[in-house]
Amino acid sequence: MRKIPSSNVIKQFKAPLFDTLLAHAKRGVTSFHCPGHKNGKSIDENLKNYIGEEVFKFDVTVFDEVDSLHDPVGPIKKAQELMSEAYGVKHSLFLVNGTSVGNIAMFLASCDSGDSVIVSRNSHKSIMAGIVMSGVWPIWIQPKIDQNLDLIFSTTYEQIKEALDKYPEAKAVFVTSPTYNGVVANLKKIIDLCHRRGKIVLVDEAHGAHLHFNNELPESAIDVGADLCVQSTHKILSAMSQGSVFHFNSKLVDINRVKKVVSMLQTTSPNYLTLASLDLARRQVFLHGKENFDRVIKAARWGRTYINNNITFMKCCTRKEIQGIGFDLDETKLTVNVTKTGLSGYEIEDILAREYNIQLDYADLFNLVAIMGEGSTKEDVEVFVRALESIDKKYHGEQKNWILKIPSLATEMVMKPRDVFLSNSTKKVSLKKAVGHVAAQTLTPYPPGIPVVIPGERITKEICDYLIDMSSKDIRISGQETEKLKMVKVFTN
Repeated sequence: MRKIPSSNVIKQFKAPLFDTLLAHAKRGVTSFHCPGHKNGKSIDENLKNYIGEEVFKFDVTVFDEVDSLHDPVGPIKKAQELMSEAYGVKHSLFLVNGTSVGNIAMFLASCDSGDSVIVSRNSHKSIMAGIVMSGVWPIWIQPKIDQNLDLIFSTTYEQIKEALDKYPEAKAVFVTSPTYNGVVANLKKIIDLCHRRGKIVLVDEAHGAHLHFNNELPESAIDVGADLCVQSTHKILSAMSQGSVFHFNSKLVDINRVKKVVSMLQTTSPNYLTLASLDLARRQVFLHGKENFDRVIKAARWGRTYINNNITFMKCCTRKEIQGIGFDLDETKLTVNVTKTGLSGYEIEDILAREYNIQLDYADLFNLVAIMGEGSTKEDVEVFVRALESIDKKYHGEQKNWILKIPSLATEMVMKPRDVFLSNSTKKVSLKKAVGHVAAQTLTPYPPGIPVVIPGERITKEICDYLIDMSSKDIRISGQETEKLKMVKVFTN
């Protein structure tokens, strides 16, 4: 955790936006403003009976007392300043459309149409939105796959160096770290390299809002010099869903452009309860993050050890294993490999939900991903591992010959994704006859969740064969427009 000047520490006890909204709610103001439920008076009784009426008094609209997200001068401005001080960055901006809108904003704020950006293929789907909206040329890096752990890793230093050597004109480098599985890239080495060459570093740290506050965790992107970084405060910390933060710490990007872009992309009717929860989440993690995550890390380590020592057909990857491959691991993510059970991760996820009342965040053919957060307890982990232990004894399928693999994605970029995405000059062709055509849509098999067809790319035979094989196995291809993937949309001159 970065040191904060002692004069500023006392301010971190405050929550200016929450306090303003609470004072307003307690006054019993008669509402003639949006929204129409008027402090909860017309909310459906079933909902009101379950969650109470008081919460709706925080659901207000923009007026001077509560400030404006798009031109903050009062409590929102103060809350954002406290956020930037807590994380040790120059500026922090609240997001109410999640990290997705922040990822789009990073492209629009740092690049002009026609610029090129180095980006790993296994980025969140919002990255394609950012690429399309900004009009940049993506320079794709093929992600590394470890078939022993059945995991896809983020971008490596060596891959980025190779790409920068080959494409010195690239304006920026986009990195996703941590990944969904908690795998953290060697960001310090990557960022130092990029800055020596005058490149802007953009980091999707959606799953890393907690890293800054506990030294037992990997280093955060903001602590090692990322120019722009977006974090999902709601994923691991205690903000409400959709509550994220855009951090600015750059000499290469104009903060005024960042503010204009973020404002352009966000709703003019933000949910003030979400905004207040960002204010409180900051205060909570600043004051108690170390002790809270000491507890979470301890519980996660116990669960990982128990799974690896007591459950025969399941295995949880360890930090030492991940470090041995050149990455680091946020131990609060429990990735459990289930391939030896003969069942897919999807099947076990369903059993956990249906029979054990446990809901996971994510599963694929090979793994379960249990995401722990600031509210997780050892009791939660005990419930999870006991359920896995029970499933391990009760359920088994035939051993599958599944292999985590993807085709070569170093395909020719013929056109900017934006130009193809917005074009009406498209047609559908049989997947078997798509070789050589320029793709006009995105197709992403799950697993592994990596787009193998992207607008503007030349479609290769290897990619067609891969998609045909995936479709024959009833693997859902995100982006397909029919029940079975038989046709693909391509660009026509």
